[in-house]
Amino acid sequence: MRSNNVSTIWKQWYLNGKPLPMRSMSDAANKKCTENPPPKSLAPKEPTKPKEEIKSLTVAPVIKPKSPQIKTVQIYRWKPGEKASLQTYKIDLTKCGPMVLDILIKIKNEMDQTLTFRRSCREGICGSCAMNIGGINTLACTCKIDKNLSKPLRIYPLPHMYVVRDLVPDLSQFYEQYRSIQPWLQRCCKAKEETGTAQYLQHPADRDVLDGLYECILCCCCQASCPSYWWNSDRYLGPAVLMQAYRWIIDSRDEATAERLNNLRDPYKIYRCHTIMNCTNTCPKGLNPAKAIAKLKQLLAGYSKKANPKLDTTKIFKSLK
Repeated sequence: MRSNNVSTIWKQWYLNGKPLPMRSMSDAANKKCTENPPPKSLAPKEPTKPKEEIKSLTVAPVIKPKSPQIKTVQIYRWKPGEKASLQTYKIDLTKCGPMVLDILIKIKNEMDQTLTFRRSCREGICGSCAMNIGGINTLACTCKIDKNLSKPLRIYPLPHMYVVRDLVPDLSQFYEQYRSIQPWLQRCCKAKEETGTAQYLQHPADRDVLDGLYECILCCCCQASCPSYWWNSDRYLGPAVLMQAYRWIIDSRDEATAERLNNLRDPYKIYRCHTIMNCTNTCPKGLNPAKAIAKLKQLLAGYSKKANPKLDTTKIFKSLK
């Protein structure tokens, strides 16, 4: 339709010899649209008036700034060549996160960059921020700040351990003891030849036995809370290492049970545990190392035996040949 209107205008220009205005072509092209308005159903509707007038408008309340909540924080400070001391900081809790680790990060970023501590995940998974907070070994990232402003918050490194600096303990001995239990899956010689050809499958019932053991994050909170470990840390393996030893001994896929038990037959490695239960009370993951140590003693004494696996993985290897 538009092309017909345009051609008609050009014919008139040639016949009359008169120049056309600049907008005549567009006006002619749009003439059809003005002559035939769109149907009422497509025409824009006028805004409808409200049935009832709004008597009052709701206004959002003005948020008043919170009054400062000053918390006194005392942190253990030490570095080589200097005497240990407690340094006091004043923290406004209204400008800080809810966890103790938030306080440490705020001090590190805004007040004292020399403060030294370990941290990583902030999710209670890695165990890096283990320290003594208010007299309890726990994780700074999962420990909530005490809102009692009259009570100072005291933070120390894990007790009875050598300190590298400030809140950083030396965990070298702990990791050496953990390595001594060989915390990896061990199979017989025949199975080693078939490594990589199939998975070491495990029955769900055998897997359920490991619940409450494999969740250990090696934060060393239980280790540093055990008085027996304070007295004999050079020979007693401690609750965390012994619980991991039990975890590998009862694993249905592991075939070095006898060797692992013989490695623990020592007057100090396991029998220095006197069931004081500090390890269970302080574990930030809610585990029970004391129970695992008791079951280890039963295995060593012959009162209990490791159950046979409900799924024989050797049959799977034979079926692949």
